[in-house]
Formats: sequence, C-alpha cells, structure tokens
Amino acid sequence: MSTVIQASTEIDLEDAAVARKKPDNSTDRELVAKLVDQARAEGVELVGENGLLGRLTKLVLESALEGEITDHLGYDKHERSGGETGNTRNGSRAKTVITDVGPVEITVPRDRDGSFEPKIVRKRQRRLSGVDEMVISLAAKGLTTGEISAHLAEVYGAEVSKQTISTITDKVLEGMAEWQNRPLDVVYPVIFIDAIHVKLREGQVANRPIYVAMAVTVDGERDILGLWAGDGGEGAKFWLHVLTEIKNRGVADALMVVCDGLKGLPQAIETVWPQAVVQTCVVHLLRASFRYAARQHWDAIAKALKPVYTAPTEAAALERLYEFAETWGGKYPAIVKLWEDAWAEFVPFLNFDTEIRRVICSTNAIESVNARIRRAVKARGHFPNEQAALKCVYMAIMSLDPTGKGRKRWITRWKAALNAFAITFEGRLNPTTR
Repeated sequence: MSTVIQASTEIDLEDAAVARKKPDNSTDRELVAKLVDQARAEGVELVGENGLLGRLTKLVLESALEGEITDHLGYDKHERSGGETGNTRNGSRAKTVITDVGPVEITVPRDRDGSFEPKIVRKRQRRLSGVDEMVISLAAKGLTTGEISAHLAEVYGAEVSKQTISTITDKVLEGMAEWQNRPLDVVYPVIFIDAIHVKLREGQVANRPIYVAMAVTVDGERDILGLWAGDGGEGAKFWLHVLTEIKNRGVADALMVVCDGLKGLPQAIETVWPQAVVQTCVVHLLRASFRYAARQHWDAIAKALKPVYTAPTEAAALERLYEFAETWGGKYPAIVKLWEDAWAEFVPFLNFDTEIRRVICSTNAIESVNARIRRAVKARGHFPNEQAALKCVYMAIMSLDPTGKGRKRWITRWKAALNAFAITFEGRLNPTTR
C-alpha cells in the first residue's frame, strides 16, 4: 500500500485524502483520534525525533509541495499527458527544515527545466517562519545566541548555530529603523524621559546610556517614541538632541515632560517646547536623597519627606520641607540643598488635580518599561557594539504587551487624568489633532 511516512506508524494516503476532501470538524477529529490512537498503540511519541507531530508536519508540507508543482506544470502526477506541456516532473530531492516541532526531513519535487519555485518551503529556506518568531521572542527575553541555540537543541532537537540565530535577530533591524523614524502625534499630554545604562565592549568595557522617551497619547495609550544610544554619560546636551528629533518628527507640543533631576534638562525641554511643564520625578529625588544618608536612616528620611510631596499645596509642602530641615538638616544638609535646588521643577504637580498628580509625580510609568529592558540587558551582560545593544532593547520593548491587556489597563488608568488635562490645559489637548 502506498504510504507517505515509513516508520512504526503508517499514515495511509486515503486518510489524508479524506481529510482534504471533507473539512468537516467531526471528520477531522476522527482522523486525528485515529492517528493518535495508532501512534499510542505502537509506542510512538507525540513530539521528538520521529514523533507523530513531526510526521504530520512532513505529510502536510509534502502534500502542499506536490500541489504546488501540479499547479505549476498543469497536470497531476503520473498523468500520461504531462509530456505534452513541455515540462515534466524530474524526481525529488531531500531537504531538512527546522519547524516548531523540530527538524523535519521532506522531499521536494523538481521539474525538468528548473522553473518550479515552491512557496510553502522556498528554495534555500531552512527554517519555517514560526522558528524565526520563536528565536526573536527568546532574544527579546534576554537570552544570548548560545542560550537560544542550546534551548532549541534541548527542547526541539534542532541544531541552529549561533551565527544563524544572530542572522535571524538581525531581521528586526530594518523594522527598528522604520519604527525609529516614524511620524509621531502632534501633541502628547505627558512625555516621560529617562536613560538606562548598558555595557559596551568597544575597545574596553564601558557604561553607555540608552535614552528612552515614552509618551501617553490623547487616547490614553502608551507610545514609546524612540531609543537613542548616547556617546558618554547621560547629559542634558544629548537630551536636547533627542527632544529636537522628537519635535522634528511631528510633536509640536507636550503638555508635561516628566524627568529626573539631571542638571540642565529643564532648560533643554524649555528650548524645544516652551509651554511644557517640567516635572521632576519624586522617586528620583528620594533616591538621590538616600545617597547622602546612612542606610539605617533611609526609612526615617522617607517617612519625614512623605509629607512634602503629598502636601495639598505648594505652601504646605514648603512648610513640611522646613520641618524636615529642622530635624535632619544638621546631619544631612546635602539632602535639604538637593530639594531646594530641585524645588522649581518639583512643585508643578502640586498645582494640579489629584488625578493628574497620581500619574505624573514620578516616572513609574517608564520605570516599568525600563525594568523589562534591564532584565534583557542584564541577561546579556555586555554588548559588542551600539547596534547590538539597541537591537536587544528594541526587541524587549516590542514584546512588552503580547496579549494586549496592558493597553486596556493603560487606557483605564489614564482616563480620569486626561479629563483633568483637558480642563487644565484648555485648548491645547485636542483628541482630533493627530
């Protein structure tokens, strides 16, 4: 009897033909049940080398290829009229492709004049698309090329070299360039800016900043505006370059820009968007305060500073800062000076509705993104060059919300704040202006 797969389990061509001719769900289930029962009775595993899924994949691919060459030549296999077309079948060749269920060896039909170009498994193609997506997903989680290679070998029995994995992940570079230069919205209610640091080993290992800008749209959605690799320590001069590029991509106005306390940054923001309100991140101020204090005093200092940033008005916040200075100024005068120097950029959020305060008093929104980036970066250790670092960070942010649930949470969280923004910044926030 003619069979497609020769092994301990035989799949009859008639069964495959029935499945093709009758797409009824009950028939499909009966065929699958029959195949699984037969495999189980003969001790054949579902996955793994010579597993049932691999054999079914082989069957599907070879059937599809046979259908493609039939369409190409215009006659079915073994038809005597085939020679009249001027081109005929010319045997087949063996080929191994990497699939989601492991390596599968298939036979690819050939024609005599070499004009047949298969689509389901293209010439010189050694991996099906699902494998590429899997590799990119693993890379986005921070796995190195060696770790991905070992994972594919262990789980799927697929031997994929580190160079091949690097080639696969390089496919994202074209998409990254297009994403980085895409047009942006005309106005954003809030833009959060921050930088993370990665290690590059160009010449010698050194820390380099990756600048990240993330906005909230007028519809309450998260929009990461871009990634930029700095050439040294984080600086306001480079931020001016980043913000200018964002403006040149279409952002005419930003209502608020939330940032850390980097010296010169408020002036850079004002240069690009003169009307923007600059808000220093409270969390960054607290972290900077702790750097001047002994570890055993951190909890007490945090408790003493809380009345400052939770005060109902700017005047009340100033009174609480004086109280803090009386208690801790003698021991830690640098903390008091830190808050006094940052006061002009710290107080803006105190003048707004509580709904606005809740979402813009810190860079927590972008910190959650940075946390994902840091996990991917930490797993890699250091990078050979700037492009490799940017590729890793880009893949990490592209995999932030695979289910789409995060988008819904963002919209719900920002709905009340956006209503408050529309009132506070009347005339500047227009949902129809894109």
